[in-house]
Amino acid sequence: MPLAKIVYASMTGNTEACADIVADKLEELGFEVELDECSSVDADEMADADLCIIGTYTYGDGELPDEIVDFYEELAEVDLSGKIYGCFGSGDTFYDDFCICVDMFEAQFEKTGATKGAELVRVDLSPEDEDEAHLEAFAETLAAHFNCLS
Repeated sequence: MPLAKIVYASMTGNTEACADIVADKLEELGFEVELDECSSVDADEMADADLCIIGTYTYGDGELPDEIVDFYEELAEVDLSGKIYGCFGSGDTFYDDFCICVDMFEAQFEKTGATKGAELVRVDLSPEDEDEAHLEAFAETLAAHFNCLS
């Protein structure tokens, strides 16, 4: 059974709710899912997964959350060649740099040799019905991309 590893940072629970939606859909699609809060996992553990997925919120004026900085920095050093990645996040459209940390993680994944499997998903605050549909489609696209390569 293919493994999807989802690592997330969530202060208010919004990003965790997004991660749960993605995890549930991937399980429905036949993946084993490991869902980890970012401070409880090392970036090199992503090498064990077939799908490598990050969910993060954007803090303040476009900063990475403190609890995910180490993971972010370590990720660039991990060889994820042959792996599929995807990124999603929550934020607040009140800020100019809405969900910019999702873009930062995409750039970090590009250094690992992993292949982008789905477009980024950005959620304004907590996931509503439309966001849930986007997150489920994100999971389906990642799964389909994996199935095309395997």
